[in-house]
Amino acid sequence: MHPSAIVLLEFHPERDDLTRDKELRDGLSVALRMGNNLWVANDESLSLERLTLSPEDSTGTSSMTHGHVQFSLADFLALPLPPGGDPEALHEADIEGLACDGKYLWIAGSHSLRRKNPKAGDGTKKAQKRLASVSADGNRYLLARIPVVEQDGTHTLVRETEHKGRLRTAARLRGDAHGNELTLLLLHDEHFGPFLAIPGKDNGFDIEGLAVAGKHLLVGLRGPVLRGWAAIVEIALAEDEQPTQLRLAPVEDGDGRLYRKHFLDLGGLGIRDLCVQGKDLLILAGPTMDLDGPVVVFRWPGGAEPDKESIVSADELERVLDLPFGHGVDHPEGMTLFPLMNGSEEGLLVVHDAASPSRQIGESTVVADVFPLPRRKKNGR
Repeated sequence: MHPSAIVLLEFHPERDDLTRDKELRDGLSVALRMGNNLWVANDESLSLERLTLSPEDSTGTSSMTHGHVQFSLADFLALPLPPGGDPEALHEADIEGLACDGKYLWIAGSHSLRRKNPKAGDGTKKAQKRLASVSADGNRYLLARIPVVEQDGTHTLVRETEHKGRLRTAARLRGDAHGNELTLLLLHDEHFGPFLAIPGKDNGFDIEGLAVAGKHLLVGLRGPVLRGWAAIVEIALAEDEQPTQLRLAPVEDGDGRLYRKHFLDLGGLGIRDLCVQGKDLLILAGPTMDLDGPVVVFRWPGGAEPDKESIVSADELERVLDLPFGHGVDHPEGMTLFPLMNGSEEGLLVVHDAASPSRQIGESTVVADVFPLPRRKKNGR
């Protein structure tokens, strides 16, 4: 399917460069629309980027964003590995999930290990050594919230704010540079435990989607995919004694269980992003391994409000969109609801990792696609 509209994401030229050879616009991993603001992030950064939508032009098929503002996560959260003085030693958070409940912006890192990739010119021994090198980055174990406030139609982030006598604070799930409460808990899980020691792109444990479901969070996994079944972990987070920290809480009243599991038959694909649409859950699915495609958007009817663990077969899901992808470039990574220009139809804005040169405009602008989102079928299938 081809996009019906585009949105030009214009970043500030001085903030577009992550390192000497990496640009912010090249690898967008998440997108979230909040009113006239669009939030995105690069998975190799330690910041969130806020853009503001301008009115569409006369063609009605394109929109422009401007006013790029960068929010450093270190200004709001006590990171396991705070940024140092060397910009080349940026300890990425590998941000792969964004969601909002109206009070907080929720953020999820990948929680995954990394395996080095051989480089051109490496000899056999050096290439093998790289492939044997597995490492962890402490900031990837980030599951956090930051208060959101609206000022004159613009949404911004604050460390703390008071609303109706209650203090809202930025906080993250308890943990350190080696993991957090969630990874420690799942280490003993019969489905996920064996995969926590495997890098994400090797079908190891890898978070790439986040959604708010009532008082709970839905965490989508790119991996592992088990015999073709993808997984969503449902959790609840509660205030800790330390105001800057959160802890896991029971997901069911009267039950001490700290998480629920949902397995979905996505045809062997892993989850790359999640997006709530009313009571339904949209799932951006793609390969769990380091492959180009296919990339599909599924709809799980009622998936945004699960009340128990579930096994969701293929015939219980709607195949909503088959998204285009490139060879080595233009991998759909993040999505958010985005009304089409006439306002009568709902659309889906998609941002990409490894943006192709044809998608990049000028010094610091990149093109995001908007696809028409088919209505839910009456029978839910």
